[in-house]
Amino acid sequence: MELFEQMHEHQQIVCCNDPETGLKAIIAIHDTTLGPALGGCRMQPYESFDAALKDVLRLSKGMTYKCAAADVDFGGGKSVIIGDPEKDKSPELFRAFGQFVDSLNGRFYTGTDMGTAPEDFIHSLKETSCIVGVPEAYGGSGDSSIPTALGVIYGLQATNKTLFGTDELSGRTYAIQGLGKVGSKVANRLIDEGASLYVSDINEEAINQVVKRASEKGASVQVVSGEEIYDVDADIFVPCAFGGIINDDTIERINVRGVVGSANNQLQESYHGKVLQQKGILYAPDYIVNGGGLIQVADELYEPNKERVLAKTKAIYDSLLKIYQQAEANGQCTSEAANVFCEERMQSRRKRNSFFSHDKRPKWEVRK
Repeated sequence: MELFEQMHEHQQIVCCNDPETGLKAIIAIHDTTLGPALGGCRMQPYESFDAALKDVLRLSKGMTYKCAAADVDFGGGKSVIIGDPEKDKSPELFRAFGQFVDSLNGRFYTGTDMGTAPEDFIHSLKETSCIVGVPEAYGGSGDSSIPTALGVIYGLQATNKTLFGTDELSGRTYAIQGLGKVGSKVANRLIDEGASLYVSDINEEAINQVVKRASEKGASVQVVSGEEIYDVDADIFVPCAFGGIINDDTIERINVRGVVGSANNQLQESYHGKVLQQKGILYAPDYIVNGGGLIQVADELYEPNKERVLAKTKAIYDSLLKIYQQAEANGQCTSEAANVFCEERMQSRRKRNSFFSHDKRPKWEVRK
């Protein structure tokens, strides 16, 4: 009964154990109102089963809202593999994982997440077709950081429109935390637009590349430490690295007009959204802003089409404007308004989803 209490509104939990390969994994399906569950597979050395279960339940619920926000025909799910990604990976382990995914008969689609790579799931593909985000050489859609970064740009434009009356990116100062695949692309676009930047990252080469581009374009870029990024005087804070960075320790230090970034779970606790509102800081809910990558991997199941993905990613701009307007009209913080936005979308389509009736394939593929 304790497990069912932990599951709460989750539909299904699958524990996967394969002694031969050492696979120990959990698959969580939160909600299939909008379609089969979709969510990545994370691998890390959790200290206990309970810690892994807590993580997969939290992440799968977040995917339900993220899928609703992105307007894809999928529900929320997630999977975690308990193990050290530096030591415990093997082709056989991912094939075993693929067999467990396949046993769900199309109820769950998965792919890379923290601690895993697209190449890992090439092995899973030998056992199941329910894998997304694979390399282009294997029929996938390729680098999902491109639409993810584009979604952040649309989020910045919508936020600028709300705060400053124009969605122009130039003439503003942005504090970018993290210059990985997404953060570097966002930084480069802002540099090209003539914006000023503060940047921080633990990777010196990533910093050097951004500084070099800024020098070539005549843009202003100031490098600060990981801690200093919270204290800079910028217009917009752009978190593109770790989650939980808006917390009791940092929230009083942040001195910006808005927060827009690609990092997952930026608010350490839900009440931090309300605190940002009280401080007059406009927060772009992360699962709205970073939906571009999800849009791409979901679209991959209809056969990869980059133009279709980029067109759908543009909707992030309009969705965010609507959420800002609803939050203002209802006296809510933006994270609350985003949740209501997604819940209303799921409710309106509750009786219109029939993925179980057409052989578990995406609607577009069946019509084709």
